[in-house]
Amino acid sequence: MIKLPSLGDEVSVWMDAPPAKVWDLVSDVTRIGEFSPETFEAKWTRGSTGPEVGAYFAGHVKRNGVGPTYWSPCKVTRCEPERLFEFSVGTDAITVNNWGYRLEPKDGGTLVTEYFRLEPSLPTRLYWTVLGALRGRTNRRGMQTTLERMKAVVEG
Repeated sequence: MIKLPSLGDEVSVWMDAPPAKVWDLVSDVTRIGEFSPETFEAKWTRGSTGPEVGAYFAGHVKRNGVGPTYWSPCKVTRCEPERLFEFSVGTDAITVNNWGYRLEPKDGGTLVTEYFRLEPSLPTRLYWTVLGALRGRTNRRGMQTTLERMKAVVEG
């Protein structure tokens, strides 16, 4: 039996801040440019003004920090204040992947986990089989960088 590579990953960082303070950063997509090494700005779209299930936004991305930029349409799919913020990336018809943040009170602070999960379609499975190891490393580094930058803000 062939073992397929996992279609996602996650990184966790403990922050010396309450979940409410961390929530303000992870759920305000307009601030992602301060933290992410690839998504350098984002804006609410389609009349959305803040985090809630069904809200739309677009992220302005420069893949691997180089090359051309593009806008990725996103939709908030899970929104539990101070606990969980997740969004899909893709079109209205096709979701390519999902990104999110889980917040867990721990040791007087918050354990923050950023994760991604590709949709298990044939094209994404083929993409991940060919480029998964490389893209996975880039995603892990990016998530670590994002969380460390958030940590500096909430602890600063």
